[in-house]
Amino acid sequence: MPGLMSQLRGLGGCANPIRLDGHRTEYTVNTTTGEIGPVAHHIRAADLPAGHLLVRCNNRRTTRCASCAETYRRDTYQLIMAGLKGGKGTPADVATHPRVFATFTAPGFGPVHNRPTSGRCRCGTQHAADAPELGTPLDPDTYDYEAAVLWNAHASKIWARFSIYLRREVAKRAGLTQREFAEHARVSFGKVAEYQKRGAIHFHAVIRLDGPSGSDAPPPAWATTDLLADAIHAAAKAARVDGPVIDGRAHSFAFGRQLDTRPIRTPDFDGPTQLTDRAVAAYIAKYATKGAETATGTLDRPLRFLAELARIAVPEHARRMIRTAWNLGARKDLADLRLRAWAHMLGFRGHFSTKTRRYSTTLGALRTARAEWRRLQAAIARGDNHTAPDSEETTLVLAHWAYAATGLTRAEEWLAAGIAGGDGDE
Repeated sequence: MPGLMSQLRGLGGCANPIRLDGHRTEYTVNTTTGEIGPVAHHIRAADLPAGHLLVRCNNRRTTRCASCAETYRRDTYQLIMAGLKGGKGTPADVATHPRVFATFTAPGFGPVHNRPTSGRCRCGTQHAADAPELGTPLDPDTYDYEAAVLWNAHASKIWARFSIYLRREVAKRAGLTQREFAEHARVSFGKVAEYQKRGAIHFHAVIRLDGPSGSDAPPPAWATTDLLADAIHAAAKAARVDGPVIDGRAHSFAFGRQLDTRPIRTPDFDGPTQLTDRAVAAYIAKYATKGAETATGTLDRPLRFLAELARIAVPEHARRMIRTAWNLGARKDLADLRLRAWAHMLGFRGHFSTKTRRYSTTLGALRTARAEWRRLQAAIARGDNHTAPDSEETTLVLAHWAYAATGLTRAEEWLAAGIAGGDGDE
């Protein structure tokens, strides 16, 4: 029992761990001679208390695993923060580069219930902040569900087009050609996708101007926050993607008219009322763990058959978007959009969190550092002296793991709940 409790505690609260079969063997290796010594440590999945090696699911969705989603949120926060203030391999001077926090919205597909800053909703009601009708159409029969789903399916392409145009617009304002621009400056960004209550994707992004080599180089003298913000507006207005022609109707997609760009300041220089690095990083990280299911009440996993939808409790607006995506997915001319596979996401199939290569560190680097730290702590607990920095020995690891199952047994769930509640310490 103590071993099982320790194994479950090592999951950090993961609600849906992956069970693996296999083995892992560690050998000590002399770094000077290359000689492989005896086995230092060996484990087999069958010998573990749970009968398997249990590893975290690492799902980013809060609805699937709150613990792993929280780790993902914190990693995203560190990634965004490193690109704003430095750290994790990014120089601190990056905080002096021109930076803008921008929000790109979707176009309208029909009037919906909302909470305007002044006055009442078009329906004549002043809705509460948690009103379930917010984001739903005033008239579902006239709402353009087809365009709404196709917008989500093309949102990533529109962003890619925007990123190309942004470099052109910055170069134009600097009096440079695109080829010359690459020799003077670089555009870096980190962004996250968010669902509005109406089910449409929009983007939040930190956009930064660097020197030609990235975050480690100062931007040129002409690179200002105002120039960057003006270029963002021009590029967003120009970015457009032609969509499919359905029943004689030609679709074309662009960002909505509402585009918000705000310069990012630091409280050290501009006072606490300005938009700070920490506030931006926290805002973006919050949405990295939320999907369509959080905003619209839709599903958090794919459908295998449309008939499943009839026995699942989802709001009617989300149900109509899912059905529209499923029906459009049957068209051969839309096969590349894979709308049936992504019907539960209302047509959107892009990555929720993306960044340019030189914005800051990577999620992979953060996870690798955390895994190495945990391995070091485990080795120290076992008394392995070859983990010391000045040791002449290192470790050779031979491992083979294969997927066995997902989730905990009923008894393991009960024990894990006790650990989470603080009752499993003894």
